Amino acid sequence: MLMKTIVKTLPMAGAVCALVLSSTLPANAKVEGDTIIFGAAVSFTGKYSTNGKHTKNGYDLAVERINAKGGVTVAGKDYKIAIQYYDDESTPARAAQLAEKIIQQDEIKFVLGPYGSGLTKAVAPVTEKYKIPMVEGNGASRSLFNKGYKYLFAVLSTSEQYLTEAINLAAEQATKAGKDPSSLKVAIAVENDPFSQDVRAGIVDDANKHGMQIVIDDKLPKELNDMTATLTKVKALRPDILVVSGHSKGAVLAVRQVNEMKVNVPMLAVTHCEAADVIGKFGAGAENTLCATQWTETMSYEDSDFGTAMDYYNDFNAIYGYYPPYQAAESTASVQVFVDAMERAGSFDTEAIRDALAATDLMTFYGPIKFTEAGNNMAKPMVLRQIINGKLVAVAPSRFASEPVVYPRPDM
Repeated sequence: MLMKTIVKTLPMAGAVCALVLSSTLPANAKVEGDTIIFGAAVSFTGKYSTNGKHTKNGYDLAVERINAKGGVTVAGKDYKIAIQYYDDESTPARAAQLAEKIIQQDEIKFVLGPYGSGLTKAVAPVTEKYKIPMVEGNGASRSLFNKGYKYLFAVLSTSEQYLTEAINLAAEQATKAGKDPSSLKVAIAVENDPFSQDVRAGIVDDANKHGMQIVIDDKLPKELNDMTATLTKVKALRPDILVVSGHSKGAVLAVRQVNEMKVNVPMLAVTHCEAADVIGKFGAGAENTLCATQWTETMSYEDSDFGTAMDYYNDFNAIYGYYPPYQAAESTASVQVFVDAMERAGSFDTEAIRDALAATDLMTFYGPIKFTEAGNNMAKPMVLRQIINGKLVAVAPSRFASEPVVYPRPDM
């Protein structure tokens, strides 16, 4: 007979456990009784804790909704799902240790990804070593997908795509104004982490395609606490576009110091605007900032779990008290993809599920999901939104634009 023990908190440093179950099943059991256990190391503390919260909330909403709809049907039997969490403390080494614990000690065979490319890079070799499928929605670095991993699957667009649309938009606006896009000057300020360095690489590639001149190419300080040196150069060199990537702390830093220093730049494009809540923190000071997003509630995506993208947006807010940034949405979609693969595989064999994941062709509220051989999602585009009158409005690419871009940004 299966015995269950539900524990809401795990009394050990750096660990948070949503559900722990003990059983008489053998050590290699992948499912305990009528519950499928997923494992996840997520940043509840450290510099990525804000996005870690969004990641966990996205996972939890998927669990709540899927269980409420009857759970997962595998080989004719219905199962509930649960997630066992640990705090990776925003540290790659800790994330790798916890992945080992989840697989080896907790005997969990299905892993959901951490927040961020750096931590996903630390976990992926562990899941690969043990041939354990991992589905993730927050590790976008393109370098994750050139290692030949067979057990890593990512629902999001890769990081080099995040702000390239800003460069294309600037070129488009220059052409409309009768200027040659090659006359534009670009300033780059990014964190020295895998994700942001890939964002930079995409910006450089697209700027070069348009013949633009990169006049500033800076790394943000390690603690993401001051970018005065970069912004002083921006004021002196007067670039046409400033792009910044530093996760939530970098977004807050950029918007705050651009205002404090009264930096006038025609186009400011930033990652992680939503997760950083720059509108709530800075109000009018965030106006006309361009924000990269993996997903927006106004997109015409729909599925049977959540309904439309807007339905998900409103449901999430009703439960958690804030509207979901895309980090939450892509985390929810990660669980949906795992569940879809399990049902199609018709078993809990990790190899069968890995093969089902590789064959995924799924429409979700988050968008279409279809993986390349490398494991990244080939089907979903990035979107660029601008803060206009205190709201995020899709402005690019043109097929998703709901309003024209405000360009140039009015001087302060």
